[in-house]
Parts: sequence; C-alpha cells; structure tokens
Amino acid sequence: MSIITIERKILEKNDQIAAQNRENFKKKKIFVLNMVSSPGSGKTSILENTIGILKGKVNIAVIEGDVQTDLDAKRVDKYNVPVVQIVTNGACHLDAKLVQDALSSMALKETGILFIENVGNLVCPSGYDLGEDMKVSILSTAEGDDKPLKYPAMFRNSSVLIINKIDLLPYINCKIDELIKNALLINSSLKIFKTSCTTGEGINEWCNWLQEQIHNKS
Repeated sequence: MSIITIERKILEKNDQIAAQNRENFKKKKIFVLNMVSSPGSGKTSILENTIGILKGKVNIAVIEGDVQTDLDAKRVDKYNVPVVQIVTNGACHLDAKLVQDALSSMALKETGILFIENVGNLVCPSGYDLGEDMKVSILSTAEGDDKPLKYPAMFRNSSVLIINKIDLLPYINCKIDELIKNALLINSSLKIFKTSCTTGEGINEWCNWLQEQIHNKS
C-alpha cells in the first residue's frame, strides 16, 4: 500500500509541473510533441527528415532524452536548431521536471514546434505527462505487428502512430494491415502515418499534417 501511495504522490507532483509546462507552451503558441517508442524505431531519423522539410517554415526546437550519451543531440544539432540533451543516467523515461529544467536553457521562439524525443521504452513514458499537446508513438515494422496488443497503455495514450521502416516489409514477418488493426483496436482515434526514412515515403504527409496543427494552435 505504501508503494502505491508513493507512486501516486510522484505522479501528482509530475502532473503539477506538466501543467506549468503546458501553460508556458500555450502562452508562446508552441505545439509540443512527445515522441515515444522502443529503441531503434527510427525516432531520430524521423526528426532529422522532419526538420529538413520544416526548417525555415516554422520555428523548431528539440529536447533529446537518453539513458546515456548525447549522440542523438549531435545528429539534430547539425540542422542548426535549438537542441538540449537530457541524460537520465539509467532512468527509463523523461518527466515534467526534467523537461522544465531543459526549457530554462532554451530560448523558445513563439509560434513553433517543440519535439521531445523521449527515452526508448514502450512502458514507462506512457504514464508521464510532460506538458505536451500529444504523444506520438513510433513503431518500426521490424518490431512486428503485435506490439500495440503487448503495450496497450502507450498506444492508448497516444494521438498519433507513425509506422516506420515500411521499406522493410518485403523482408520481414510483419503484416501492416494487422498492425493497424491491432493499434486501432486499442485506440480507434489514432492518426496513422506510414513512413520510410530510407525512401522518404510518407514523410511529406506527416510534415503537412504537422503544419496544419501548428497553424490551428496559433
């Protein structure tokens, strides 16, 4: 019983800080996405492709979360957009306070987009509000078509699902129609994109949708 109480207090405190983050984002008209996935799904590659298309059209900033290293932040930094790396030193997810601390070192411009690339994990990040507008789950075809059923909380709490690495479909045991069916079984309102960072398929559709969301928020 005490463990449950401690966990509740931690989540309550997190939600309070997340609300502060959300109010800050709202004042600056910043559209915030919490990018969540398992390791190796292609989160950073999608970010690179997205920044490459949207840079110059909207203001972009990135918070990178990893257990160790700043490798992903270095990849994003090549695009000359504001980026801050959070190293969790073993923690399996970002929380609202870590994001708030990262924001203190960023000069966010008004009316833009902030990508928060969470730690690669399909479990822990699902329960932590960071103050984002929505969670975006990224699932690579190489992970199989059953992941929404095995990790339902993540997909239930997400607004968008990006099915990445569709160029691998001829070579792996993944039925994309089954994957989509399983995802919609968990969350019937998911907005779904099918992408390949190798061929570029689906990236423009994803970026066009992002621009619509930013316009709607401003």
